[in-house]
Amino acid sequence: MGGGVIRFGVSMEAELVESFDRLIAERGYPSRSEALRDLVRRELVRREWDRPEAEVAATVSLVYEHHEHHLQDLLTEIQHRHHETVVSSTHVHLDAHNCLEVVILRGPSDRIRKLADGLLACRGVKHGGVVATTTGKNVT
Repeated sequence: MGGGVIRFGVSMEAELVESFDRLIAERGYPSRSEALRDLVRRELVRREWDRPEAEVAATVSLVYEHHEHHLQDLLTEIQHRHHETVVSSTHVHLDAHNCLEVVILRGPSDRIRKLADGLLACRGVKHGGVVATTTGKNVT
């Protein structure tokens, strides 16, 4: 299909539309169409991540105690072992005791998922999360 806009109708129960409209308002979407486009893109990205060989991107956020014995060295060592998928990392001092490390990853989804899980599972990581996204090649 070309790059033009295609209009189509969608049938939904009234309660579902009302809930959708509340979500649209809460998130500040200008229209139902823009919210629906985002939902479709999110599902396309999720499908991309389901293919183990698909090239994807992700951010891994880790919060940990600065004084945790050798944790920063371990996190750095893991990143060096996976230098082909670690694009960048940023270290932020949240306060006198806690640090935030954000690691940007890019590569095959199965490898990225395993690396992200490994970083999050390190002893001493208080909290963390992964934002799985796409390189943008397969999502318009």
